[in-house]
Amino acid sequence: MGFTERINEDIKKAMLAREKEKLAALRDIKSKLLLEATSGNGDVSEEVAIKICMKLHKQRMETYDLYVAQNRHDLADDELFQAKVIEAYLPQMMSEEEVKAEVAAAIQSVGASGPQDMGKVMGVLSGKLAGKADGKLIASLVKEGLAN
Repeated sequence: MGFTERINEDIKKAMLAREKEKLAALRDIKSKLLLEATSGNGDVSEEVAIKICMKLHKQRMETYDLYVAQNRHDLADDELFQAKVIEAYLPQMMSEEEVKAEVAAAIQSVGASGPQDMGKVMGVLSGKLAGKADGKLIASLVKEGLAN
C-alpha cells in the first residue's frame, strides 16, 4: 500500500470514528499531497511524501512553541495533537549517537581538515541522512566534528 492510499484509508477510519482533530491533520496531509501531484508529474513518490510530512510536522511544532510562549495552551494542545498524528507517518529518526557516527565517517571519507570543509561534509550527509535526522542537528555535529 502506497503512502497516499494509506492516508486515504486513515481518513476513512477517522471519519467513521468521528475523530475531528485527527481528521483535520490527515486532510492537511492529503491536500499537500494533492497539491504536489497537480504541480508535478501527477505522481507523488514516497520520498516526496515524507518530505511533505516532515515539513508539516515542523510547522506544527513551531506553531506549538509559539502558542506556548503566548500562553495559549488551548491552541497549543491542538497543534501538538496534530503534530503527533503527522509524526506517525514519518520514518524513525536517528539518535544523536548514530548521527555522530555518520558525521565522523563522512569527515573521514571526504578528508575534511577544518571548518572550511563543512560544505563538502554537509553535501555528503544531507543526501544520506535526508528524512532520518534533523538538519540543524547534523550541521551542529559537523561544526563540532570539524572544530576538533
